[in-house]
Amino acid sequence: MTSDRGVMQTVRAATRAAFLDAWAVLMPTQCSGCGTPDRALCAACLSALRAEPRAVYREDLTVWSALEYTGVVGRVLVAYKDGGRTDAAPALAVALRLAVGAALVAAEPVEPTQVSSGIVLVTVPSSRRAWRARGFHPVDLLLSRAGLRGSALLRPRAGVADQVGLGRQQRMDNRSGTLVATRPLAGSRILLVDDIVTTGATLLEARRALRQAGGEVVGAATVAETRRHHPDIHRSRETD
Repeated sequence: MTSDRGVMQTVRAATRAAFLDAWAVLMPTQCSGCGTPDRALCAACLSALRAEPRAVYREDLTVWSALEYTGVVGRVLVAYKDGGRTDAAPALAVALRLAVGAALVAAEPVEPTQVSSGIVLVTVPSSRRAWRARGFHPVDLLLSRAGLRGSALLRPRAGVADQVGLGRQQRMDNRSGTLVATRPLAGSRILLVDDIVTTGATLLEARRALRQAGGEVVGAATVAETRRHHPDIHRSRETD
């Protein structure tokens, strides 16, 4: 039985590789992490997206982040968000699911089996300009691919200037007062979900808006984090 299973796995892997080779002839593409021809994500870049969630902090908000936003991770995320490379979504969704799982367990360490029903996942909305440019919401798509459901309990209240090139305080000022809850949230326990955290300005503004509506924010989860000792490179236009 074991040997038969191994044979079947080998056959499936070979079949998948043959399909990808044939597809590459019909629809040539490049790895969004390194530019290698004929693959959405090559094996090396896929390995670089292997998630190891860790807790990081923005003021007093605990954020569980799966990856570091640099190198391959940065290039893949920018290609996904701003280059239409949704073929990277399955790999990024795995990372986000692990980050969400770690955040939920941290929020409910006593009864981890009940967190999915007791805590609402709330995604940070894209700006109207980003929605028009992309035609999809990156975080919502990743949650869907991860088998999770996000709730749209926030909406933009005013136009937001581009965050690229802004310092920490400028980012905070740029985001202040830009989000509002869509309904009263008294009694709701909420986990914020976003793709990338840099200064934390967006997540902190989202928390402020949700708290103002009566919600309790227990933490946050992101695909990746820009560590503060690294320069801001490979930046998406909505990295916050």
